[in-house]
Amino acid sequence: MTNKHLEHALWLYKETTDNKSEIARRIKNEYGLEESINAIRKRVARYIKQQESKGLLDECEQVGIPVDKVKHYWYKGKHYSINVKGEGGVSYDEIRDELIEEMKEHAPVYPTIVRSDVVDGHLLVIDPADVHIGKLATSFESDDEYNSNIAVRRVREGVQGVLDKTTGYNIDQIVFIGGNDILHIDTPDRKTTKGTTQDTDKMWYENFLMAKNIYIETLEKLMRIADVHFMYNPSNHDYTNGFFLADTITSWFHKCPHITFDVSIAHRKYYQYGNNLIGTTHGDGARTEALPMLMAQEAKEYWSDTKHRYIYTHHLHHKTSKDVIGVTVESLRSPSGTDSWHHRKGYQHAPKAIEGFLHHPKHGQVARLTHLF
Repeated sequence: MTNKHLEHALWLYKETTDNKSEIARRIKNEYGLEESINAIRKRVARYIKQQESKGLLDECEQVGIPVDKVKHYWYKGKHYSINVKGEGGVSYDEIRDELIEEMKEHAPVYPTIVRSDVVDGHLLVIDPADVHIGKLATSFESDDEYNSNIAVRRVREGVQGVLDKTTGYNIDQIVFIGGNDILHIDTPDRKTTKGTTQDTDKMWYENFLMAKNIYIETLEKLMRIADVHFMYNPSNHDYTNGFFLADTITSWFHKCPHITFDVSIAHRKYYQYGNNLIGTTHGDGARTEALPMLMAQEAKEYWSDTKHRYIYTHHLHHKTSKDVIGVTVESLRSPSGTDSWHHRKGYQHAPKAIEGFLHHPKHGQVARLTHLF
């Protein structure tokens, strides 16, 4: 880009209601620039900020320095010498715009998969629970190493491990349960939604994008096997960012005929498969004893049509399972490591795993599938 392009962008910013992404698109199309819309938008945004300093612009033009390349500078006056720096980090608006532009440019159009009829089919419920991408644990303190890269690797390995164990079963539907503290923090200052400071790895936006990519990769893998229903559970570590992530994934697959979504902010979700009623919730809200009656009220249209009823919960990071009249309530294990706080409290040594379940349309849950780490 040249100063001519940037000046035109500045004029559009001042004289129109277009946002920076729309301005970048107009500049790219009008001048036939080869740079991506993302790259143009970033340069335009930086240039607009820098116009607040007219002296900087004049000096750069006089000596031939591209003003949009200047990230910080010294101002030396009669009374003060000031070091002026650009804004640190990445804003939510920039991350949002980047995601939108990425999806627009990629605009995945997934082809329709022609599937053969499945004889004696089963529903596979696959549930990477409490992954906590962004959590930091060190073996020096807790004898347990965990970080963002390990988290993503365990989701990839765990999902494949569960799929490998389905050999011998015919699968005609898949429920993928997302959310449930997929992200470890909810704020840029490394805190959960309620403000509890956490030990973290990487920046918040890096972890968001890592979670987005592993969800896309996983769903693309699953839909090659059978149609997928994505159920999102809001959770206590990432109540807002987890919702934004689920909405992003929904937008990514909006042209895909083989994935459906239930990503509202409702804390309890329900799904019927044959004679099965399946509920999911994070587990930090309603008491376990209340969940069966809540299911009977909130999923009354399914309740009378089903015989086998299950509620899968999370949050505890260890296995519990209890039959309450007419409903089995089961919590899932987590693949995440033990951080400093959990080590001090002694909350560790439970098996780390990603779990799945097979449901027969007539006979209910017929198998538990566990990939241990």
